[in-house]
Amino acid sequence: MSGDEVLRVRPRRIRVMVYIAAPVIVLVFVGISFSLRGTFNETGAAFETADHVAMIMLGVLLAAGSLLLTLPRLEADATGVRVRNLFGTTELPWPVIREVTFRRGAPWVTLDLQDDDLVSVLAIQAADKEHAVQAVRALRAMHARHTAAPSKETSGAPE
Repeated sequence: MSGDEVLRVRPRRIRVMVYIAAPVIVLVFVGISFSLRGTFNETGAAFETADHVAMIMLGVLLAAGSLLLTLPRLEADATGVRVRNLFGTTELPWPVIREVTFRRGAPWVTLDLQDDDLVSVLAIQAADKEHAVQAVRALRAMHARHTAAPSKETSGAPE
């Protein structure tokens, strides 16, 4: 493989589901908003225009929140791995990563680090089945290539 190879992975199934669900969420809240008319006799609660608008905005906010599930991605190249999860990005050079693991029953891949820390990779999800398997194989192959040769610093070889 060339030295400029780049592996880019994004989850598939959850993105499709969210792109379908987000507009449905908005439509459900619009429907609820229009069904809330008049006054409820027992409580005396009255729904006015502001209440309808608030209900629709609540649906828009929930739909926007569900779109956060489309953010995860992984990018790996010769320099290391960049993992974008829901609320942040982690950049890791190859020597820091001990192992790429995808445990049986786990929802996503984890990177086991040299300091015994774990980094979840939400971009590679078990729900994606064969797509996830191919991504894990490619990531493990890159990891093996980029960590196989010890550097001069760690081997103790003179410069």
